[in-house]
Amino acid sequence: MVVNTVADILPVEENDKRITSVGRVIRKTFIDELPQFFNVLWGDMSVVGPRPHMLKEHLKFESLVPNYNFRDNVKPGITGLSQIAGLEGPANTIMKMNSRVTTDNIYIRNWSLKLDLMIILRTISKLSGAR
Repeated sequence: MVVNTVADILPVEENDKRITSVGRVIRKTFIDELPQFFNVLWGDMSVVGPRPHMLKEHLKFESLVPNYNFRDNVKPGITGLSQIAGLEGPANTIMKMNSRVTTDNIYIRNWSLKLDLMIILRTISKLSGAR
């Protein structure tokens, strides 16, 4: 992205003018997610779990979306049920965030190793199709 003063205020949107041409390639190929594996190694994240939201989004939606904070009961993940269900990207409306949170909470309530493996395999399949 280009240097800007609103990075912490405005989340990245689809076709965001702040994303450089190199940044588009990095985001499209998901290379920008590779450093998250350090967070997994340090124990701060999991490979599978609800994707973390920016603090501003968290503060905005925790009072607007039912059971929003239930997601805080597990470590955030690099990929999750919401991502393979097509709910990735900006969740800039209550309806979009509600769908994402509902899906994340379904994952948390039904967690199993089998579910994690299915999510990982579908994520890999989705990444393979993105190229």
